[in-house]
Amino acid sequence: MSMKTLRLEWFSNVRNDLLAGVVVALALIPEAIAFSIIAGVDPKVGLYASFAIAAVIAFVGGRPGMVSAATGAMALLMVTLVRDHGLEYLLAATVLTGVLQIVAGALRLGSLMRFVSRSVITGFVNALAILIFLAQIPEIALASTTGYALIAGALGIIYLFPYITKAVPSPLVAILVMTAVSFGMGLDVRTVGDMGILPDTLPIFAWPDIPFTLETLQIILPVSLTLTAVGLLESMMTATIVDDLTDTPSNKNRECAGQGVANIAAGLLGGMAGCAMIGQSVINVKSGGRGRLSTLSAGVFLLAMILLLGEWVARIPMGALVAVMIMVSIGTFSWSSVRDLRRHPPSSSIVMVSTVAVVVATHDLAKGVLVGVLLSGFFFASKVGRLLTVSSSTTDEGRARSYQVIGQIFFASADTFLASFDFKEVIERVRIDVSRAHFWDITAVNALDRAVVKFRREGTEVEIVGMNEASTTMVDRFALHDKVDGAELMGAH
Repeated sequence: MSMKTLRLEWFSNVRNDLLAGVVVALALIPEAIAFSIIAGVDPKVGLYASFAIAAVIAFVGGRPGMVSAATGAMALLMVTLVRDHGLEYLLAATVLTGVLQIVAGALRLGSLMRFVSRSVITGFVNALAILIFLAQIPEIALASTTGYALIAGALGIIYLFPYITKAVPSPLVAILVMTAVSFGMGLDVRTVGDMGILPDTLPIFAWPDIPFTLETLQIILPVSLTLTAVGLLESMMTATIVDDLTDTPSNKNRECAGQGVANIAAGLLGGMAGCAMIGQSVINVKSGGRGRLSTLSAGVFLLAMILLLGEWVARIPMGALVAVMIMVSIGTFSWSSVRDLRRHPPSSSIVMVSTVAVVVATHDLAKGVLVGVLLSGFFFASKVGRLLTVSSSTTDEGRARSYQVIGQIFFASADTFLASFDFKEVIERVRIDVSRAHFWDITAVNALDRAVVKFRREGTEVEIVGMNEASTTMVDRFALHDKVDGAELMGAH
């Protein structure tokens, strides 16, 4: 790393990065505890994981300013493993997840993000915004009238304080003020301390206490594979979102490997697997965090708060943190995507809405993105398939016909290509000009085979001209019209 890059990524925004780190750390604590409860483990497992992952990813990640820690999406995947085999197997699965993610980075799987359309990313963002808000509903439902007042007061500070000054992040001000009000007035409201007991010791480095056998691998590998896929998917999507928010690029292959290193560290320090967090990353960016220092400080402040200021952190009213998360959900949701539903092509709107619907219905980010990507591919193939045109003209006083093929020939357009020829026309010669066409797959080559054989079966001589080099390679390798007789080829179909 050059000195210029070091200064840019670490020391170009020190004050704002540190302040943003404080806000993120405060918001991480109740979430880490909640995610631990979801996974069925002690609160310290989520807190240690959040510290380890945030601190490590700050150095090895590919997206400065993005926050990674224990997440709900990952916690949901651990429930069965923890219930059936216990914490040590979860720690082993976490380490294995890290190894698999490093392999994914080495294989440059982060580059696959280019196949995810903007509509899928928008749907992913909107679904996460909805899930973040829905996650606050139970806490809101448990709140008393006083709790509602705290939430409203915190929201007021968050949105109005920037009009006074932007020197200090308004979410941090809201948390501090609401904590002071709650403690000073002795209000009976739910606090961070009600979520679980905060640890009072540093995490200890230790290998998971499990037998290193093939049976153990069979137990943890399926869970690790799922954690790897979901963790990388959420991290890559979050990196794309932070890229847009900050108008800066990220190295997604480095991020894949970085997530792996961070998860290995988490597993060896007694933490659960995690990944990038859209909510915390947005809080970080909105609070002024841009560099790697913001992510590192979030992890360090998190550990410092629970060890040194645990008594005070436990008194933070949940209403203040709920207000911060409501701000995140409102700020994350792409409101323009709703306005653009009618203006955008129907296919794009369907992809976006479907992604949102599946994620919200299943609470599974991977399923929603998979549906969105599949729909995008289907609509793209249909659209490109319709761009194929075949025109013809007679030559040599009606004894020959020339066909001009323009467009892409693949599985979605092969039938259209084949249907464009008049095989029953009484004619001596056919010339098929494919100089402005491209044959992409075996289905396309098969369609060409069938066209040639049908013409020959009618006694028509066929000449194919203008084929580009890539198509020629495909046809030479897979075409059969010059290798078997017509009856055999047609009988195969």
